[in-house]
Amino acid sequence: MQPNPAHDPVPHLPGAGSADIPTGPAGVPTTPGGADAVTGAGRPGVTVATYPDYESAQRAVDYLSDNHFPVEHTTIVGTDLRLVEKVLGRMTTGRAALAGAASGAWFGLLIGLLLAIFTVSTWWPLLVAGLIIGAIWGAIFGAIAHAMTGGRRDFSSRSTLVAGQYAVLVSTDHADPARQLLTRLNWQASGAGTS
Repeated sequence: MQPNPAHDPVPHLPGAGSADIPTGPAGVPTTPGGADAVTGAGRPGVTVATYPDYESAQRAVDYLSDNHFPVEHTTIVGTDLRLVEKVLGRMTTGRAALAGAASGAWFGLLIGLLLAIFTVSTWWPLLVAGLIIGAIWGAIFGAIAHAMTGGRRDFSSRSTLVAGQYAVLVSTDHADPARQLLTRLNWQASGAGTS
């Protein structure tokens, strides 16, 4: 029978594979995904709260900090990651050439600035020449690169990683005070603490 690596202890974690991590009110250190959790510099941690978005998790850690909690023992972990690609528009040869011209112009401007540093005569013609030559070559390369795709990717897009939920992990020694503070934050947010 082959050992399951997901259940094997991680040898570099303190207390991995031994019973020296107490169970108690803070619970057994785990992440929402079930693997061993780590906070900061290799310290085991427990999940004290989960949030649907990053801003809420950030607000919780900020609240802990405002109440003098040692936030260096805290980690925000995004789980259930997915790649989201936002399509920005159709990519034509003209748009590819325009994007290439913009990139080339910046590169040409940089080269013009570097040459201008070492010139003893007027420097602005070098900047203008670098800008124009860079834009022309950038447009050429942009158009050629787009034409070489053969129409397989005729759109521009931007990709981002998005987490399904965000967990606030705290080292086991500080988990109970963090839970108490976050419970107070939830009471305040719900209006239960006001009369």
